[in-house]
Amino acid sequence: MPAAPAEGRALAAQGRWRALLASRGWRWAGGAAMAAVALLVVWLLVRQALQVDWPAVWQALRQLPPRTLLLGALLAWASHLAYGCFDLFGRHAMRHPLSVARTMAITLIAYPFTLNLGSLIGGVSVRYRLYSRQGLSVGQIAQVVVLSIVTNWVGYFLLACVVFWGWAPPLPEGWHLGPQQLRWLGVLLAGVSLAYLALCVLRGGQALVFRGRSLPLPTWRVALLQLAISSVNWSLMGGAVWALAQGQAPYPAALATVLLGAVAGLVSRIPAGLGVLEAVGTAVLSAHMPVSAALAVVLAFRALYYLAPLAVAALALLATELLWRRRTGAEGAEGAASG
Repeated sequence: MPAAPAEGRALAAQGRWRALLASRGWRWAGGAAMAAVALLVVWLLVRQALQVDWPAVWQALRQLPPRTLLLGALLAWASHLAYGCFDLFGRHAMRHPLSVARTMAITLIAYPFTLNLGSLIGGVSVRYRLYSRQGLSVGQIAQVVVLSIVTNWVGYFLLACVVFWGWAPPLPEGWHLGPQQLRWLGVLLAGVSLAYLALCVLRGGQALVFRGRSLPLPTWRVALLQLAISSVNWSLMGGAVWALAQGQAPYPAALATVLLGAVAGLVSRIPAGLGVLEAVGTAVLSAHMPVSAALAVVLAFRALYYLAPLAVAALALLATELLWRRRTGAEGAEGAASG
């Protein structure tokens, strides 16, 4: 008997979320927020663009050999493929009925939108649209997204500790952090990953319940796999930058570019870290190569890792929308004919 009220509350919560997302006020608020962000991005880009020697950057871009671009693209796509495994941990924890291939496909479509448009659109909206059409509830989708986010950051925290202790990167102007502070920050971040592993060991695969909400936790073996795949993903991202730099910058500098660029973009709340990634990458890589060449490397990385996958994901999302509408139209026609 207690299950019925719980199910009723869950359905009511889903209904409230759907009503909120469909409300006019939510749409207006989202539009106003996006407009404000867009104006901020334009202002930052104009300010930074006035200080860049664009002819030299363009020349450096043109001098990137096709083999270098191909290697950078292969490493970038390999990183996307590694990220495509992240939602599989949610599938494993909740035992939802979607196949491995379909789960990975949804993740690979959503990830470029997350990179370029922010987590609210890519990590939540696109995933919600695709997963809900496959029969997953709002609660299930939320748990998948949370476990995917956890997977992403546990590997990041561990690699950040290794990089900050083994090789302190030069930071952009205005970052008031010394090498020793950066090292201890890395230790703190690695401690978060170790705490997550310890929690998985203590819970033994049992869900974590907090204020009436449950989060499925994997076993410690699966948590180690999360850590490994996440580390591989970030390492491949750094490898793409290193390949585009053609060995002029050491691999730790390339990895520090993506690690620092990711957290700087997250803190700044600018979609895709637009301008932030370029500033961080230029500051880190210019210690080993000309400023124009460093910026060219970061721009090439953005094109290969952010923009090219977004074009593919947009086409894939459009194809799924068309197939879904055709299917629902056919089902509607069959229902009318049978009626």
